[in-house]
Amino acid sequence: MTAEPAAGPPPATADATAPPPALVAGVGASRGVPVAEVLDLVAATLARAGYASRAVTALATVAARATEPGLVGAARRLGVPLRSYPAEALAAVPVPAPSGAARAAVGTPSVAEAAALLAAGPGAELLIGKRKSAPPGRAARATCALAVAGTGGTGGTGGTGTIFPVPATGLPHEPDLRHHGDAEVRGADGTPTDLTDLAVNVRTGTPPAWLKAVIAASLDGLAAYPDGRAARRAVAARHGLPVDRVLLTSGAAEAFVLIARAVPARRPVVVHPQFTEPEAALRDAGHTVERVLLDERDGFRLDPAAVPEDADLVIVGNPTNPTSVLHPAAALAQLARPGRTLVVDEAFMDAVPGERASLAGRTDLPGLIVLRSLTKTWGLAGLRIGYVLAAPGTVAELTRAQPLWPVSSPALAAAEACCTPAALAEAAAAAGQIAADRAHLLSRLAEFTGIHAVPAAEGPFVLIRLAHAAAVREELRTRGFAVRRGDTFPGLGPDWLRLAVRDRPTTDRFVAALAGVLAGGAAEVSGSGRGGGPAD
Repeated sequence: MTAEPAAGPPPATADATAPPPALVAGVGASRGVPVAEVLDLVAATLARAGYASRAVTALATVAARATEPGLVGAARRLGVPLRSYPAEALAAVPVPAPSGAARAAVGTPSVAEAAALLAAGPGAELLIGKRKSAPPGRAARATCALAVAGTGGTGGTGGTGTIFPVPATGLPHEPDLRHHGDAEVRGADGTPTDLTDLAVNVRTGTPPAWLKAVIAASLDGLAAYPDGRAARRAVAARHGLPVDRVLLTSGAAEAFVLIARAVPARRPVVVHPQFTEPEAALRDAGHTVERVLLDERDGFRLDPAAVPEDADLVIVGNPTNPTSVLHPAAALAQLARPGRTLVVDEAFMDAVPGERASLAGRTDLPGLIVLRSLTKTWGLAGLRIGYVLAAPGTVAELTRAQPLWPVSSPALAAAEACCTPAALAEAAAAAGQIAADRAHLLSRLAEFTGIHAVPAAEGPFVLIRLAHAAAVREELRTRGFAVRRGDTFPGLGPDWLRLAVRDRPTTDRFVAALAGVLAGGAAEVSGSGRGGGPAD
């Protein structure tokens, strides 16, 4: 297999009876490239190799284009991940058609060919070399190359053509799904720091004194095995459900593992950007996961039509971490249907005033699983307590996948206590305060030119985009603040940060520090992008 020649007949059509290989389409693009132009080019490139669009397993590009709406939208339409790589990593990949224009535009002599090879992995072969789009009446704004995954070799010459080797860069091919906010507030050796924490979404000042007293009192019963019946009844009553629709878990994270292991799925789909643990759990259980990537241009709002019709397991967050977008209940309900399991992660729903858009009390939607966490509002991340709300048969299946006594007695005591009328009233008051504090944070962020906050935030955090976010994040650490990097969330890139909502004095101190970082030149904050031809 060789890079595509400048002219000549297309290669022979692939054997339609054989399973398609793992194909990656590398795509370079200029700013503002339309989704349709990218899709048409990818389809034409695949067709030249004898494959349909459904054969592609991923799109790949340079990090500078990771949030380009035309590329993000094309990946979403194809139902595949959009992988991105720093320019220096792409520059290290030998390619047959380097471009000086591309080096000038994005810092690498190739995007399409190098990104395809890097994403396809060690030993990858370039199946189709760089092709330009051909929109009628105007210049090309996209390039595409096609690579096929190798067998893990080191590259070299083999078969009928050249295998362009993928260097051992040490850079991740995918966002780090196991990176979480707690890592931001620790030192390099894992020890806690004294940084002001805007990286973790647990409410400050928690757990409250009364809840600590309940947990402490439970310690007298540690000699007995845990009995979750009272806590299950409390959770069921809190949501107006029968007890057999409740499963207590060691935090919502355990629920994702149980679902990945116990719920059969031929085509699982995760809606991103969102909490990464669901996809990680599915992968660990041996599933091949597809992604639906929500678009910044749409405010990261869910379009139910973007989810493949035959997806039989769909996971979505509401409100979504890290975008803070609250999807309407009606939009989520459209995803439910017989033969599909719909998992809605409502870990932050109790931070939304009135818990509007919650599906927790619904029993009319087939295949619905709602996950809740008590760790965020009540400060119980170290205790690990959450629960599943689902049909009795689903609860029974998940229970069989659990170990015996999965939730400790102190966690059970906390769950029961957090469902009392007094606790629910306290949580509702906290949600109102969070909304006011979030409005103050968004107002202060609006003072900065070049910082874009996702406007429809409804959770206890906000997502912002700014140039050179990684440098800003590191400089903020030197000024006493930890914020959450966004590039570990699929669908986001290196220009995103997540900020936890804190009280007004803390926000004002943070804004002053942020202003100092930007004024000091640690990063150039600009909303403009470089134009010109396609970054190929």
